[in-house]
Amino acid sequence: MPLFFLPRFLLCFSLQSDLTSRFLRWGIHGLAQIDCGYCSCCHSRDDIKSYFGRKVAIDASMSIYQFLIAVRQGADMLQNEEGETTSHLMGMFYRTIRMVENGLKPVYVFDGKPPQLKSGELAKRIERRTEAEKQLQEAKEAGEEENVEKFSKRLVKVTKQHNEECKKLLTLMGIPYVDAPGEAEASCAALVKANKVYAAATEDMDCLTFGSPVLMRHLTASEAKKLPIQEFHLSRILQDLSLTQEEFVDLCILLGCDYCESIRGIGPKRAVELIKQHKSIEKIIQQIDTKKYSLPENWLHKEAQQLFLEPEVIDAEAVELKWSEPNEEELVNFMCGEKQFNEERIRNGVKRLNKSRQGSTQGRLDDFFKITGSITSAKRKEPEPKGSAKKKARGSGSATSKFKRGK
Repeated sequence: MPLFFLPRFLLCFSLQSDLTSRFLRWGIHGLAQIDCGYCSCCHSRDDIKSYFGRKVAIDASMSIYQFLIAVRQGADMLQNEEGETTSHLMGMFYRTIRMVENGLKPVYVFDGKPPQLKSGELAKRIERRTEAEKQLQEAKEAGEEENVEKFSKRLVKVTKQHNEECKKLLTLMGIPYVDAPGEAEASCAALVKANKVYAAATEDMDCLTFGSPVLMRHLTASEAKKLPIQEFHLSRILQDLSLTQEEFVDLCILLGCDYCESIRGIGPKRAVELIKQHKSIEKIIQQIDTKKYSLPENWLHKEAQQLFLEPEVIDAEAVELKWSEPNEEELVNFMCGEKQFNEERIRNGVKRLNKSRQGSTQGRLDDFFKITGSITSAKRKEPEPKGSAKKKARGSGSATSKFKRGK
């Protein structure tokens, strides 16, 4: 997928690696490259500790995919003696501990059944896998180690077994997870909208199209990359673009999404201009030269609109999120007995979890207090008293000083 330079809207993101570029093949094409002029919709935080006490919904499939790509032994994924892949378990275990140590409360959301509209995109992914398999075989025959690793990563796929093993691991760690009926990003957005969590954490920008008020990127990025966490606020995006949520959804469809094709010949800049001028895809179709800008055959843009605006999601109001103590012995049996991880390291990880839980009972101050009024006016100096009033004021100050000294 090409990445587009859109006139000023979320320009805070740049490609870091082939892995990152692959993430951007999911979701809305090029959305991360737009900037609203002064980028008030996004800001970055270098320190994960600034999210102390925050509950965050994490796209589990995206995280597992990252682990399968990153945690490797040469060109191969990490495995136990039976040849079972364990990269996803190592990544999930240690990254979750890191989040908890920094005061976050993660809840993982797992994908359900993909919507029928996504079948076309899934078919394209199968084609890409087939081509990657061919290129991998050619690289092996030619002895091109770099290309062998490159094409091996392109064949990575998150399976049902990967998901089930991660769910078991999270349960034993005392970390909650949610099974989404459809797309995980949509249910992440539902949890944020219901105030069950502060933000949705994913690299997939279409979480905003599903209506998540806050999106966090790079929270689940590789620690080795040292990327600052990016926080996007949907309300500011809509304000800066002067669009409603419905108009923003139409813009995302024009940019290109997983659920239908886009109009050929309309690039990102033109898409923004058309939406701001005509406010809907239907009116755009009436105004543009369809000979110059050919519409996709049997275009399913209305169905895509419906999917984004009314997706199949969990009943967020009924969800109860609970973070509990890890089950150390069962965790050791699973990770060490079944998956052959080092027992000392797993027990040390459990100790880190327990220690972090004991130190994370304090909530965020901004959950209890809201600053009102003017700080400047509160500090405004009163006129200095004169004469006898001045002496009384001094006396009062002396009494205060004694009180502060405990006298």
